[in-house]
Amino acid sequence: MLFLGILDASPLFFPLGIDLLLVALAAQHHDRWLYYAGMAALGSIAGCFTTDWIGREGGQAGLEKRLSKRRLRFIQKRVQARSGVALAIASVAPPGFPFTPVVFVAAALKYPRVRLLGIVAVFRFVRFSIEGMLAIHFGPKISRVAEGPIAQGVIFAVVVVSLVGSMWIISSWVRSSRRTRRA
Repeated sequence: MLFLGILDASPLFFPLGIDLLLVALAAQHHDRWLYYAGMAALGSIAGCFTTDWIGREGGQAGLEKRLSKRRLRFIQKRVQARSGVALAIASVAPPGFPFTPVVFVAAALKYPRVRLLGIVAVFRFVRFSIEGMLAIHFGPKISRVAEGPIAQGVIFAVVVVSLVGSMWIISSWVRSSRRTRRA
């Protein structure tokens, strides 16, 4: 849980991984759901620290390199207006919501690190706790669905997409750093 939490909040691409694992574990081990939520939140904080560091180092120039202009304007507007609220919403929102870019932008715009990590810690723990409680409630149904070939195919597809997306991100970083060195 800790490792997947780090990956989930890092700049690498790993959609749904932590959520699927938390739901699967909490559905099978009801008495440990709080532990799983806590470990996922701790991992998320560690991943956010990395994202925060990269965002602060890159600053505004780093934002312009990594995000499309349209997405950057949208996120900047939200973060500058209400950074804490934007971070809280991004932290508790379900998968698919742009969590890492919000953290990245907040860091690049020099939002206080302690506040950023505190907000993420609280709201990620809330999100993972809700997922754990729902997994307990719907546990038998989740287990039956997870054992089917469709669910296993979806999990395999998520892993493949995550690996390909992460390799693409890493290769773009390498190409970008090579271009910077040449210039």
